[in-house]
Amino acid sequence: MKKIFSGIFLAMILTLTSLPAYAANSTIKIDGVVVTTDAAPETKNNRTMVPLRVISENLGATVNWKDSKVILTNNKMQITLQPNSNTVIKNGKTELLDVKPYLKNNRLFVPIRFIAETFGCQVNYQNSTVTVDTAPLVINNVKVKAVQYEYRMTMGGVVQQLQGNTYNKALYKMFVENKGNLVDAPAIYSWQIDLDHPGSYSKNGQYNFMSHENKSIQQFDLYHLNTAFPDEILKEYPVVLIHDVTANKWYIFSDKALESIKQLMNTATNNGFLKILSNTVL
Repeated sequence: MKKIFSGIFLAMILTLTSLPAYAANSTIKIDGVVVTTDAAPETKNNRTMVPLRVISENLGATVNWKDSKVILTNNKMQITLQPNSNTVIKNGKTELLDVKPYLKNNRLFVPIRFIAETFGCQVNYQNSTVTVDTAPLVINNVKVKAVQYEYRMTMGGVVQQLQGNTYNKALYKMFVENKGNLVDAPAIYSWQIDLDHPGSYSKNGQYNFMSHENKSIQQFDLYHLNTAFPDEILKEYPVVLIHDVTANKWYIFSDKALESIKQLMNTATNNGFLKILSNTVL
């Protein structure tokens, strides 16, 4: 009887040790921010495995499934990988991973080394925490710490801080690449919505790129045309304007780019990268 019990116990131990091991209260931290995720890092074959989508999304990449394969797009790099296969194709060139990616609870787990090599970042696993550190955004030779984002409502306003180097870079790129023709400053513009004057603009949001010394490096303000007037009156006015406050210049800005910025801010909020500094809305 003892031998039978010992055999069962040994089999249980072998089964448990062959499964991926969860680190107690393990978390993922990107650029100092604890990322919201329902898939914790785990260890398999002495390798730290991390959920691909949650990290890639917060590092500016996209993950799509096609024919049981995963296509990861990061800037100019396209990577194809497949669960339970250590073969990876990077821009047409085949490479091998030291551990095969695998699916668990509809999440694809990849070795932590893959994240470091793909995104060119520093990755570490210590004290049950995966830490990912990326290069900061640099404007005029000054490193950006965060973006201070402010918007106002009828009664009060909200000041928030956008953290995460990848989010800061993506936001700055949207501003720079979507500036249109240089224009004169509108005759009437402010935080308030002016419904009495055609061609007036209200500020949609204020974005201030801050240094580590909490000084402004670059500020952009977005304005939207007040549209409570007939189309024939407003057709000569651009719908969206961007004010480069630092250079004090005004440009046409696309409505589509404005929506992309809103989506970026929503994603940052959902993943814990947008923190409220003050809220005076009544």
